[in-house]
Amino acid sequence: MPNRSFRLWVLLVVASEAAAALLRPATIVPRRSPAARMKIADGVVGVGIVGAGRIGLVHCEALAQCDSARAVIISNPTVAKAEAAAAKYKLEAFSADAMEVINHPDVEAVWICSPSQYHAEQIKACAAAGKHIFCEKPIATDLPETIEAIAACNKAGVKLMTALQRRFDPNFRRVKTAIEQGEVGEVVQIKLTSRDPSPPPFQYVKGGGGIFKDMAVHDLDMARFLMDSEPVEILASGSCTIDEAILELPGPEAFDTAVIVMKFASGKESFIDVCRQAPYGYDQRAEVLGQSAMIMTDNNYPNTARIYSADFTGNADMPYDFFMSRYKEAYVQETLAFVDCLVNDKPVPCSGEDGLVALVMAIAAGISAEERRWVKLSEITPQLCELAGECGITINMCDIPDDEDNSGGFSFANFFSSMQK
Repeated sequence: MPNRSFRLWVLLVVASEAAAALLRPATIVPRRSPAARMKIADGVVGVGIVGAGRIGLVHCEALAQCDSARAVIISNPTVAKAEAAAAKYKLEAFSADAMEVINHPDVEAVWICSPSQYHAEQIKACAAAGKHIFCEKPIATDLPETIEAIAACNKAGVKLMTALQRRFDPNFRRVKTAIEQGEVGEVVQIKLTSRDPSPPPFQYVKGGGGIFKDMAVHDLDMARFLMDSEPVEILASGSCTIDEAILELPGPEAFDTAVIVMKFASGKESFIDVCRQAPYGYDQRAEVLGQSAMIMTDNNYPNTARIYSADFTGNADMPYDFFMSRYKEAYVQETLAFVDCLVNDKPVPCSGEDGLVALVMAIAAGISAEERRWVKLSEITPQLCELAGECGITINMCDIPDDEDNSGGFSFANFFSSMQK
C-alpha cells in the first residue's frame, strides 16, 4: 500500500496539472443540449468560423441573420478575440486553434476568414475532415495551392464556395438582371470603378499579392460575371501615386493605382480602374452600355439627405466608409445562398473554380503591367495543366481549340470539367 508521502506527491501532481490546465488557452465547449445536435438533414447547418478579425466578425454578423445556420465555434490565434466574438454572438465554444474548429463534431461547414496565406492548408484540412467550406478570397495566393485546394474538395465530395460578395449586392444584381432580361440590349462594353477611402497599412500591402490579386480581383470577377463570357486577353497598367512607401515592394505590390482592359470570348471589352485612395469616400460604381440602353450604379450613402447652399449642392454625408458597411447586405445574401446550397444540396453560386479564374485574371494583369503588353490567358494554360497533373488530374483538353470559347486554345469549361472527374 502506498505510503503517506507517495500519496501526497500524487495529490500535488494532480493539483498542479489542474492548475496548468486552467491557465493555458483551451477550447471552451459546454455541454450540448439535444437541440444543439441538429444536422444539415434537419435543415440547420452547424458552422465553425476560423478567424475573429475584421472579416470574421462581418461573417459572424451575417450568420446571426440566417435561421438555417447555427454558429458553434470560432478560433483565432489571439484567443481573446475568439472569446469576445463567441460571447457577442452567443457561440458555444472558442479556441486558439483552427483545427479545433475544423474537427468539432457539431461543425458541418467551416467559414475560413483567416489571413490569405493560411487558406489553402485550411481548405485541405476541411476537405479531409469532410466539412463543407466557405472561404474568403483568395482560395490561395498562387496557382499551385489553388489547384491543390480545389482538387482536394472535389476528391472529398465537399462543397467549396469562394466569397465574392459583390455578386450578391443589390446594385450589381440589378445590373445583372437588366442584362439577362435584355433591358439594355446586347452588351457593348462594361466599366467598373473601385476606389478605397484610404490606403491600407504597409504591412497589409506587403505580401498581399499586389493590387490586382488583393483589390482588383473583385472587379475582374464582376466583369466576368456581368459579361457572362470567359476572359481571353488582358492589358493592365499600374503606378504608385498615393503611398511612396510601397515603392520598395516587388512587382504589383508597388502599385496603388491601376487600369485594366479585358477582352472576352464574346469579342466585347471591359474597363476597370482601381485606386487605394479616394478622398470623397468608398467608391464602387458600374456602368454597362448596351445597344439599346445604358444602366449604371451610383455609390451607396447612409441616408438620402442633401444639402443645398450658396456654394454646395449634394449629399449631406459621404458614401459608406468601407466594404463592411457598403456590402453589409451582400454578406448576408451570400451567406443565405451558401447555406441554402448545403441544406438543399445545390451547386454553389460562386465556386472554387470561379475563384481560380479570378486569380488567373489577376496574375495575367500583373504580368501585363510589369511587361507592358497584352497577355493572353492561354499563356497560363501549360502551368494550369501541369499543376492539375501533379494533383493526379489528367487534363487532355487544354490544347484543343474551343470555337465557342475562342480563347486561343484554352477552355476554362473543359478544364473544370476535367477537374471534376
